[in-house]
Amino acid sequence: MKYGLVVLSAGFTGLLSFTFLAVAIGTDYWYIIDVNKPNHTGPNDLSSHSGLWRIIEGANRSSVIPSFTANMSSLSETERHLLGLHKVVVILLPLSLVLLVFGWIFGLVSSLACSPRLLAASASYVLLCSIFTLSGVSTYIKYSNQAMEEFQRIVPPENLIFVQVSFGWSFALAWLSYSLEVATGLLLLLAARITQIKGHYDSGVAIAML
Repeated sequence: MKYGLVVLSAGFTGLLSFTFLAVAIGTDYWYIIDVNKPNHTGPNDLSSHSGLWRIIEGANRSSVIPSFTANMSSLSETERHLLGLHKVVVILLPLSLVLLVFGWIFGLVSSLACSPRLLAASASYVLLCSIFTLSGVSTYIKYSNQAMEEFQRIVPPENLIFVQVSFGWSFALAWLSYSLEVATGLLLLLAARITQIKGHYDSGVAIAML
């Protein structure tokens, strides 16, 4: 496989992973609650969707998720635990996004230098970024499941039959970003191996010509 094609593919997947994660963090379709109550005659839509920073209820109402501003003393133990999980998510995913910027730059420099060690280091760095992304997404799944369990405990069972919940496209983009980060790291490892083999081949040719 050609070295140039591999590093170009790594650069493309790295850029895509950053873009997808940035869009995911900035949009509000991580979790969707769809309420189809047949006898509801009120003016407001009961459905909602939420992102990492706010909850959109109906067509126009929105509220910020108070992860860092809530008065913890007035909350129950369950609510404090949920906010703690949410804090982990909103720290890990933006941190992963920032680290990806440096990873892309580091990968570009190492690919131009054609250094096996630098390429391997870049690959390890990007794979480390993917761990941050995976941890953030996994924590969000745990947070959402526990929030739903609390919701089911509060809401009467007869009302739950009208409620459908699902993860949205913002959540899917975050998963896709993680997959592309892993692909980028593996491509950089492949580029390092190609460079290493080429270096051994060139050394062998040089020795044979002496």
